Amino acid sequence: MQPVLNVEDVRRVEQGLKREGVSLMELMRRAGTSAAHEVVQLGDVANVLVLVGFGNNGGDGWVAAEEMLKAGLKVRVVSPLAPSDLKGDLAPVVARSAIDAGVPVVVGPPRNQLEKLASEADVILDAMLGTGFHGKPTAPFDIWIDVVNGSGTRVVAVDVPSGLSAQTGMAPGQCVEADVTCTMIALKPGLIADAGRDMCGVIVVAPLAEQTERLVLEADPVAWRTEAADYVDVIRPPSCAQDKFSRGSVLVVGGSARYVGAPMMAALAAARAGAGYVTLAVPATIVPQVQAHMVEIPVVGVAATKDGTFDAEAAPVLVKLAERSGACVAGPGMRVTAGTVAVCSKLIGSKAPLVMDADALNCLARLTSNRLDNFPELIRRPAPLILTPHRRELGRLMGLPDTPPDSLTSALEAARRIVWANGGSEFCVVAKGNATACVGVDMALLPKPGPAALATAGSGDALAGIMGAHLARMQEGDNLPLLCALACEVHGYAGSIAAQRYGSNGAMATDIIDAVGLAADAVEDRAAFPDDLEG
Repeated sequence: MQPVLNVEDVRRVEQGLKREGVSLMELMRRAGTSAAHEVVQLGDVANVLVLVGFGNNGGDGWVAAEEMLKAGLKVRVVSPLAPSDLKGDLAPVVARSAIDAGVPVVVGPPRNQLEKLASEADVILDAMLGTGFHGKPTAPFDIWIDVVNGSGTRVVAVDVPSGLSAQTGMAPGQCVEADVTCTMIALKPGLIADAGRDMCGVIVVAPLAEQTERLVLEADPVAWRTEAADYVDVIRPPSCAQDKFSRGSVLVVGGSARYVGAPMMAALAAARAGAGYVTLAVPATIVPQVQAHMVEIPVVGVAATKDGTFDAEAAPVLVKLAERSGACVAGPGMRVTAGTVAVCSKLIGSKAPLVMDADALNCLARLTSNRLDNFPELIRRPAPLILTPHRRELGRLMGLPDTPPDSLTSALEAARRIVWANGGSEFCVVAKGNATACVGVDMALLPKPGPAALATAGSGDALAGIMGAHLARMQEGDNLPLLCALACEVHGYAGSIAAQRYGSNGAMATDIIDAVGLAADAVEDRAAFPDDLEG
């Protein structure tokens, strides 16, 4: 696993390194050397253009320029100020060192000159704006960023692409589109979520010092980025000794006259994810429609209202079915009514391992007056409970329907408020988004995110079904957030397969579901042989 630190925690690690004898100047030299190494590693590089800013990020760029010159590359630095006018204790020193070594400098060039320099370069090193940046870039950096993105030249960003918030992943103005980002000490949330996913390219972490790993752990990472090998302990390879029941049984509870397809997709995904026996429980009024599409999956009809939703009288029957199953998935397509709220309330009180998705979460929000963290006793239960809200659903659960979490950082904060209020180890909030966080009481895990193709209607229903299949096979001692992260990874890999088959804009939820079995095998192989297949 790779630790992810908030920007302010990275600064504390830097101060910790300073206390242990690694000066800030030495850190800058190591950071610049690491960035220079990444440029050389690209291959076929002879001419490098380095764009520097005013502060320490620019200082890293000056160091990198000197290192690349020593390596025999032709290097030129573009600076907004004459080196003698730079502020701070470190940047002027490393700038003077680079100039004394023979690095040529262009100060504040007009746009046409910068465009010419960029077109002549094999690589541009972006050292303009660092991890402390937020907001929109101002002159001259907004113009420089526009030139960089329009040049077609390969780009290596130092620590963070200029214009991107390393904390939030937001880029409200111009932002460098990097091919490689060499970030220092540890991953930051904004690099792996929201705009960061498009802007960072390949991310390389440069630890800078041998003490870094220990100090990062002491800083209490905000999350951990999972790697393939981490899943070995929760993967359940198929065995010839199994039957359909020992492979895991899943009950899916959902559907309404308005939303017939959602529970079907969840049920199919559970089956594709390896559950040996899946049952689908829907309002009795839509049973004929559902049965027409469900060949392998039995459909049970329960008490329904006139408008085709669950009646409260269905709750005892659904609880009995759930407790006979290895896991229950509740919510897809059920809508929010008095009857569905009653059903969800009874399922929470059952002994069945439970995944609550979609409208089950909205029912939960209604049960708790949109402040789930104020009602921890409602979701304290002896059996595992997984909530799978996207950011808008998470906002409704936390009393923020009009201002839901808008970044990975704020989603992590909201999910943690719920988890810490609950306090149980058998509880996990899967905060869905372009970077999904599986938040438990002890840690938050960030599985490898899937492609943009996952942003399609029904994709969340598919994930809920996959989650249910994994929960049904959960064994004593399994780490619940890690199990959830595995389900997310399978979902993401299935999205990649679907995108390859149908295009990133053409893949639909059913295409993702059809690829789940292949994705599960691929993730298992990557976990077993990470050195051969990790990519």
